[in-house]
Amino acid sequence: MKAIIVGGGIGGLTTALMLRARGLDCELYEQSDTIRELGVGINTLPHAMRELAGLGLLDRLDAVAIRTDELYYLNRHGQEVWREPRGLGAGHGVPQFSIHRGRLQGVIHAAVEERLGKDAIHTGCRLGAFTQDEGGVTAHFFDRGGAHIKTTRGDILIGADGIHSRVRETLFPDEGPPCWNGLMLWRGARDWPAFLTGRSMIVAGGLHAKVVVYPIAEGSSPASRLTNWAVLVKVGDGASPPSRREDWSRPGKRDELMPHVARFSVPYVDVRSLISATPEFYEYPCCDRDPLPYWSSGRVTLLGDAAHPMYPVGSNGASQAILDARALADALVRSEHPRQALMAYEQKRLSMTAEIVRSNRRGGPEGVIDAVEQLAPDGFTDIDKVLSHAQREAIVRGYATKAGFAAPPPGLTAVRA
Repeated sequence: MKAIIVGGGIGGLTTALMLRARGLDCELYEQSDTIRELGVGINTLPHAMRELAGLGLLDRLDAVAIRTDELYYLNRHGQEVWREPRGLGAGHGVPQFSIHRGRLQGVIHAAVEERLGKDAIHTGCRLGAFTQDEGGVTAHFFDRGGAHIKTTRGDILIGADGIHSRVRETLFPDEGPPCWNGLMLWRGARDWPAFLTGRSMIVAGGLHAKVVVYPIAEGSSPASRLTNWAVLVKVGDGASPPSRREDWSRPGKRDELMPHVARFSVPYVDVRSLISATPEFYEYPCCDRDPLPYWSSGRVTLLGDAAHPMYPVGSNGASQAILDARALADALVRSEHPRQALMAYEQKRLSMTAEIVRSNRRGGPEGVIDAVEQLAPDGFTDIDKVLSHAQREAIVRGYATKAGFAAPPPGLTAVRA
């Protein structure tokens, strides 16, 4: 069995490790000239961390990340709507990590090079086309100038090439561009004094206007952390997202952002000063795609953002790609034929991720903030009179159950990796 993996992001790299761990051969093709450590902060949830720990990466990630120990949901006035422990403190057997996306990708990339060899990764290779027959899949790759540079053949082809997936476009040529709902996301990171426990995450505000702040690495001193911040604001009714690829991640403009920041009050950290002190930050249109009726066609399938791009709420994008990788690798070793394996993988993962995509459009677990702000837009004196603890818990826990990272029941502690 040989797999052709298209895309060198977190999903594609993790898939390579999962296949290698099961004795399956693969080669990975990435369109960028190098696999660089780009991005800002993300959260990797315990169900995904369990898979990375199983690949022997826990200690390496622990060295470059923060173990998130608590999460606060606040309204835009800074009043507490919900608070809960995370990771080990919530009874999981592994931590939840807040980490720089590039560092997470870098750790997985290094492991792929060690275990598969550097020759298994091909950079500067853009997928042009692929064909399949009863015996396998043939893929043709080109450089940035359009010149053909490589043709390869494998038993299956895995499209892990992101929201602008060439593989998905080939399978669904009439789908059109991603969906944009008018939300704009600004993100940056800055060395900043630690707040609360030094491992706390704060989300303040509902889906149409929120600020998120959490540490993603140790700082320049014991009293500081590399602190990630994000501001998500609805700036329009939504139409077609930017047509130019460079407009999907471009430097943000401070004069456009700061009036939105002034809408929030966060008692535990001076968010306005943090953002003002960040020398460089980026803006992204907040896009997803409608769930697909299927991911697999013959010997070709989709994975990660190519299969189920979702809004960045609930900390689930990268985590779900990691779970995809595990499910696909397991299906390949359990099935007698690649087509059978891809169908089993799709049956396990498609409906769950489709529900997460739809839930994220409604705010995901952070929808508890929307519910409270709708009932008490000017704040409250007693949260339980606005929305009871049981009602708030149902929103938050319901999402965790759908996404597969619900904490063990009280009195039952998961086995630690």
